[in-house]
This record gives sequence, structure tokens and C-alpha cells, in this order.
Amino acid sequence: MILSRVKPAVGGWSPTSGGDKTKKNKAVIPQLEEYLQKRDYLGALTLLEFKMSIGEEDDLTSLWMGYCAFHLGDYRRAMEVMLPISRRAMEAAEAGTVGLDSVTCVLQEYRSLTQRPECPAQVWVFLACVFFFLGLYSEAEEAASKAPLSPLQNRLLFHLAHKFNDEKQLMSFHQNLEDVTEDQLSLASIHYMRSHYPEAIDIYKRLLLQNRDFLALKVYVALCYYKLNYYDVSQEVLAVYLQSIPDSTIALNLKACNTFRLYNGKAAEEELKNLMEISSHSFEFAKELIRHNLVVFRGGEGALQVLPPLIDVIPEARLNLVIYYLRQDDVQEAYNLIQDVVPVTPQEYILLGVVNAALGQDIGSRDHLKTAQQFFQLVGGSASECDTIPGRQCMASCFFLLRQFEDVLIYLNSIKSYFYNDDAFNFNYAQAKAALGSYQEAEEFFLMIQSEKIKNDYVYLSWLARCYIMNQKAQLAWELYLKMGTSSDSFSLLHVIANDCFKVLLLSMGQFYYAAKAFDALEKLDPDSDYWEGKRGACVGVFQLILANKESKETLKEVVLMLQNSGSPHAVYIIRILRKWAKENRVLLS
Repeated sequence: MILSRVKPAVGGWSPTSGGDKTKKNKAVIPQLEEYLQKRDYLGALTLLEFKMSIGEEDDLTSLWMGYCAFHLGDYRRAMEVMLPISRRAMEAAEAGTVGLDSVTCVLQEYRSLTQRPECPAQVWVFLACVFFFLGLYSEAEEAASKAPLSPLQNRLLFHLAHKFNDEKQLMSFHQNLEDVTEDQLSLASIHYMRSHYPEAIDIYKRLLLQNRDFLALKVYVALCYYKLNYYDVSQEVLAVYLQSIPDSTIALNLKACNTFRLYNGKAAEEELKNLMEISSHSFEFAKELIRHNLVVFRGGEGALQVLPPLIDVIPEARLNLVIYYLRQDDVQEAYNLIQDVVPVTPQEYILLGVVNAALGQDIGSRDHLKTAQQFFQLVGGSASECDTIPGRQCMASCFFLLRQFEDVLIYLNSIKSYFYNDDAFNFNYAQAKAALGSYQEAEEFFLMIQSEKIKNDYVYLSWLARCYIMNQKAQLAWELYLKMGTSSDSFSLLHVIANDCFKVLLLSMGQFYYAAKAFDALEKLDPDSDYWEGKRGACVGVFQLILANKESKETLKEVVLMLQNSGSPHAVYIIRILRKWAKENRVLLS
């Protein structure tokens, strides 16, 4: 049952008919209580329909039918059962002769129902529960206000206050909760939806000590551990429940989600296939969840077909669609989808941070980068997230944007063991190491990356080239350039190679040969005097290394050729000196 639904689910509401069904008489007709004890609500509903067809209904039949439909997750059916809207009115509406506002019609019919002396007063709160699960929160509040005071009404209004973000009302209904199982479960549910998972776990564990046969509490505990990223603990708790209820839709779905986090999407999909094979077709509410999760397990396959209709039905649908757009490098579309979201959960804060960071880098917006840094800091600095892996990733991202790389490494080192083969982690870790001058270790982490997308990114290529140069491997940096096509990125990489090879001079004798080649290539592309000055200095540096026997004499031939490519009169003078030395030392230049 999707408590977090926002989008109303009655758009396609139409009355159903069971009048055409034919049923074979059984020797022994099971009792309703037997079905209910076994949680076989479909069987119970079928029995009730059969009794109605043979005229054995009583005053409570409709209420029991609504109860069964509600527990099957078929909330529209529950509403239809409790509110017998006339078929004539529905047919007229479908024919277009009259308009039909389903909510108004329901309320009007229900007002007439409540005026009947035989109608139980608590039906109003039952109807309010149906509205709640259909996402019709205003209608749920109106219906609940007409019901007599009761613990169920208070719990429902408590949840509605949470939906309306009305903290004052939330605390008011909170004060009315008692130390009974139903009220405590309702309180734990609110804790869960407000991301207060440890508080929810405390309540569930206390209830388990008092009621060891309440096995479903283990599923709730497992859900909390999943949200806290303790996937292995979640699996252990869940296994106890599945031993008793092996066909539970929610438990099997959670098991698949844990498997996805612990292993991969393929293994998770296998778990989900088992669920689809053994779960009852009556669990309509699970179908949306399964379709959503299959998209996630398959790495976004079918996202544009499946996820848009599920936005505001399953809260993660919007977030996963944003992630899909990010993976497709459609940052603007991702931003359009999430920009109006008011973040509540850590995941929403994190995703808003990621999208703002990506957009800020794409368009060069400091405002977006600052917003991203603030979102990351909020999550990483919160008491509930500071010691979680996502929380530490957020703090690392916050300091990365602030260019405080020593602090970045403090947080990344604390979670390094969890991300040994993670390309994104290794990319960020290598950049932080390189920014602090640890080029040898940075090079190792850059070379661990397998993703072709990252390896073709200019940021990766420029940092790796810099590491090569600083680690006295300028030839490898030059080879990176040769593998690139002609583009603005290749031009920028030439700048990095040319200037960084010169910087090495401050630390050692420098790698002037590749600096000269880079400046020569830059001068050919753009006859700027700065490039000639750089090439001249690099060529002279190469000659100095030759004189010191730290560079091969054969290199002088290529240096002369590079100088001949320049039209500067200074080049002629340098060439004359080089040729004279070559002649005296019997070095062939042609």
C-alpha cells in the first residue's frame, strides 16, 4: 500500500459488475472467517459475491466487501462497494449526457447513505481511509471530519497532517496517540516517512518483544535497515519473515531491492521474476511497484515509458527519471523535472545537489554550484546521515566544490573500502589526490577506471596527462594527445602538456622535448607569440639536456625541424648555433 501517493488514482474509475459470473455449488461452503484468517481476501470477496448472487446478503455484506477490496489494494473497488452509485448515472456520464465528478458524486451518495438509520456511523472513517489510499487527501479529511471520534480517525488525521505538512496539527494528533499497538505502528510509520529510521526501529523492536507473533513487524524493521543502507542486515531480518510467509509481495520486493544493492540488477531481476510467478494476481498495488523496480534493475531500460505515469504515485519514480536523464547527459531535462521539488528525504537533497552541480559545471553557473554545495552540506552534516556512506559522500562532494581537497580525502578514505571497483569513486579520488600533488597514487587510480565514457572525458584526459608528466612519463601524455581527434579539447590538452612539462623544470631537469612538441603543435594551430616563446624555451632546454648527456643527441634533429617551422628571426639564430654544435660533435641533422 503506497502511503506516499500524491497523484489521485481514480482517473480511470468505472463500476465493475459481478452479475455475469456463474459459480458451481460446493458440497461445503467455507466460512468468511476462514478466508480472513488466511489473509485470502480474494477468496473472501468471491464468497461474499456468491452469497449476494443467491440472496444471502445481510447489512454487513457490503462493508465486508469493502474491507476485502481495501486489503487487496483495490481502493477504487472498495469505494464502489461502499458507495453504490446508480448504474444509470454512470452510463449517462459515459455517454456524455451529464458530467460526472466522481468525488462529488461519491460524497453526495454517501451523505444519503449516512442518513439511513441502519448505516454504521464509522463508515465515514472507512471511506476516508479509502480516499487516503487513493491519494485524495482533501476528500479524506472531509470524510474523516464527519466520522465520530475514534482512535482510527485520529490516526488517519495524524497521517493527513503529515501529508499537508501541518506541523501544528501533526503534534496535536500525536498527543492523542496512546500506548497501544495500532497507535504506535502509526507513529512508527510517520517516523519512517520523515526519515527518522532509528526511531521507527525502536518502536518496532519494542512491539516485537511484546508480540513475538507479529511477524510483519520484521518487514518494517527490514525496510528501515534498507533505508539506512544496511542491506545485509535487512536481508537477515527479512529471511525470518519469509520463512513463514514465503509469498509476501512486499517482502519479496524488498529482498530484490537488497539484492540489487548488494550484488547487481541481474540478480535482483531474478528475485523479482520469482515474485511475479508466485504472488497473487489480486495484488494490484504491487504491479506499479514491480514495473518501476524492473526499470531500475535494468539500468533505466524503458524508463521513458514506465516512469512518467508513476510520478507522484511512487515517490522514487521522479527521482529515478531524473537519474535516467543525468545518465543520458540531459542535465537540463533533469533539472526541469526536479527544480520545483521541495526536498524532504536525504535522497531528494542529494539528487538536487547532483543536478545543480552538473548544471553549474555545464553552464558555468556559480549560483548552481553554491546551491549544490549547500545541499550536500545539509545531508552530510545532519545527525541521521553523517555516519552513513551517502552522508560521507555528500561531505566529500561539498568540500570538492569548495576545492578543499584535504578534507575531501578524509571523507573518501573513510569509505574507500566500499568502492574499490567503482569508476565514479576512483575518478573523484584520483582528482583529489592529483590536486594535492600525489601524482603517483592519482595515476594508479585513474588507470583503474574502466568506463569508456569517463576515459573519453576531457577532465580525465587532462588530469591523467598531468600525472604522467609529473611522474616523468611525458611520452605517455603525448600519446594521449595523438589519440584525440582535432577538437577544442585536443587544443586544451596541448596547453596542459606544454605548460606542465615546463613546470617540471622547477622540480627536476624538465621534459622539454614534449613541451617543445606541444608548443610546436599549438603554434601551427595559432601563430601566437606566446607559443613561439614557449617553443623557443623548450628547444633550448632540450639542447641543455643534450649537453648534460640527459637527452639523446638524435633528438637535436627534430628540434631543428621544429624551429624551422617558425618564421621568427630568433629561430634562425638558434638553428645556426645548433648546427655549429652538431657539426663539431659529428651529429647528423639531415
